[in-house]
Amino acid sequence: MSLSKQELFDRIRRDSWQQQLSIRALSKKYGVHRRLVREALASPVPKPRKQPARTSTRMEPYKKTVDEWLRADLEAPRKQRHTAKRIGARLEEEFGVTLPYTTVRDFVTARRRAIAAEGGVPVEGFLVRHNAPGADAEVDFGEVWVDLAGQRVKCYLFAFRLAYSGRDVHRISRSCGQQAFFEGHVHALSVLGGVPAGQVRYDNLTPAVRKVIFRSRLREENPKWTALHTFYGFTPFYCEPGLRGAHENGGVEGQVGYFRRNYLIPAC
Repeated sequence: MSLSKQELFDRIRRDSWQQQLSIRALSKKYGVHRRLVREALASPVPKPRKQPARTSTRMEPYKKTVDEWLRADLEAPRKQRHTAKRIGARLEEEFGVTLPYTTVRDFVTARRRAIAAEGGVPVEGFLVRHNAPGADAEVDFGEVWVDLAGQRVKCYLFAFRLAYSGRDVHRISRSCGQQAFFEGHVHALSVLGGVPAGQVRYDNLTPAVRKVIFRSRLREENPKWTALHTFYGFTPFYCEPGLRGAHENGGVEGQVGYFRRNYLIPAC
């Protein structure tokens, strides 16, 4: 019977402890080199196999260009930096070349760390939810940077996302205040042509919530917000504050990131 390396390590360590076998005896018993026996006695977990470094000649002509984009990312808004997918898309758009995603990803992963280290910048983990068609939705605001009249300005992206289909509606405004919050809902429900039959999830946004009732799902709502969702007939659901509720509204947060990466990189 063949043993996995982890099982072999476990048996070597057990026999060394229970039977007091020497390294030579353990090597002979399991038919392995004494170096492996020493490795098993030094650590209960085998060292991971080294992945061979792969280089692609197809990537070679574009390495300097990608390096420039990654260096520019050091000065770009944190959530509007290149992903490997976006870099592959730019290479196709600007150079007419289509490279395998894994080729671009491997290069970008390695170079991002190196470039961050060169610049003295530290380089920087989901729950499955089953949704019914037309039932639930998610809402959030996210920061975006746009160039207006030659000046880079922070704006806010209102995102309304249907949880089942992933269909989304976006609206950018200079503020994430109550007026922009209400206008975003009116716009989204008009575009979608209906109202979700289930719950609309929120991350305790200030335009909607006045107070979070400690250790409960209860919220003291802003009266104007209560009037708006009552008029349209949908039910708000408020996520747990902080990290405890980070997974409850992840779909729309990912949608905000998707919008930034695909429409606002480079910042414009």
